[in-house]
Amino acid sequence: MSILGRLFGKKNDTNKPIQERNMFNLEMNDIVTFDLEDYKVVGKISYDDHGFKWHAYQLEGTHKTIWLSVEMDDELNLGMYEKIKLPLQEPIPKQLEYDGTTYYLDESGTARVIGVGRSQNLSGMTCHYFDYYDDDEEKFLSIEKWGNEIEVSTGYEIEEFELKIIASK
Repeated sequence: MSILGRLFGKKNDTNKPIQERNMFNLEMNDIVTFDLEDYKVVGKISYDDHGFKWHAYQLEGTHKTIWLSVEMDDELNLGMYEKIKLPLQEPIPKQLEYDGTTYYLDESGTARVIGVGRSQNLSGMTCHYFDYYDDDEEKFLSIEKWGNEIEVSTGYEIEEFELKIIASK
């Protein structure tokens, strides 16, 4: 215990080791550096579709908010997504056009979710999801239906070495 800790009866928490972060245990207020910009983790959604699980971290930067998708499916799959405005109605089509690119439905399903941080109000909800890829499988579209609300994001695959994580505590 430090001298001030002894004087004021406070324990010194600086000796407590910081848990090393990876793509599956990011915490609120951690900093993720991507493409030369720092983003703060402000939300996390964990999805579970009958035992198949993945996560989406909401990352807030100075000028924009992005989503980091993390999935283990034989190997680590990472994607970076941004919300877009693409008016859609049900039924969700099997093929979509956005910004000059045609996207094709790859998979869809229903997942139960748990939210943390800004996403905590989603805990216990069910999300219907639809994942699309372009011809080259380099660009992605993600559609999530939350009740009557439909959210669309566009994204692309990234590699783990493109991210640097700084633990907040």
